[in-house]
This record gives sequence, C-alpha cells and structure tokens, in this order.
Amino acid sequence: MTRDDFNTFCATLKATSHVVQWGNADVWKVGPKLFAVCGWHNDGPAFTFKVSPIAFEVLGSEPGIRPAPYLASRGMKWLQVYEDGALSDDSLREHIVMSYDMVVAGMTKKMRAELGV
Repeated sequence: MTRDDFNTFCATLKATSHVVQWGNADVWKVGPKLFAVCGWHNDGPAFTFKVSPIAFEVLGSEPGIRPAPYLASRGMKWLQVYEDGALSDDSLREHIVMSYDMVVAGMTKKMRAELGV
C-alpha cells in the first residue's frame, strides 16, 4: 500500500479527519481519537494502527511488523507495519477498519451520536 492509497482509504471512513504532524506523518482520527498513522521507516511508508490484544500477540513478532514505537511502549496495543508486503493491502485495510471500529466503540454514546457513527 502506498501512502496515497492509505490516505484515500482512511478518508472513506465516516467522521474522520486528517492532519500532518510528528515529522510529516499522516495522522487519522475519528472525532478526537487517533485510529491510524502513516509515517516513514527508512525509505518507505510505515502504517500504525490499534489492534486487539490477541492480534498484538500474534502479529507483533511477524517479519516486517512490530509493536508501534511510542504507543506500544506505553502499554497500548498498537502495531506498525514497516516492510512492504508484511501484510497484504486487503489485510492492512481490514486492520485499519478494525482499529477505527475499536476506537469508535470506546467513545461515549453521546460522542458517537454527535459524530454520527
């Protein structure tokens, strides 16, 4: 997946916003909550997203995937895909949607209603 593909896909999810920060990273939020980031690793994109505890354990040691720098070091279950091909584009999109869904599920009913999610 390219960085442009990532941004195009994230933009299709409801009530999302995009900001460039943290050293030119594409940061995606639903409401005020982070759900995906695309930054750089060496010369290619690195995709970061929230995962379930079981996905964190299973995928976290796969080649080209690691616990997300900064986020995982604080006990949060976030992974970073930093090598092309470590996950298929379809699988990466599925994980981004799951991250989005987990973040939405953690919001209050009021916030979900305000965002229409």
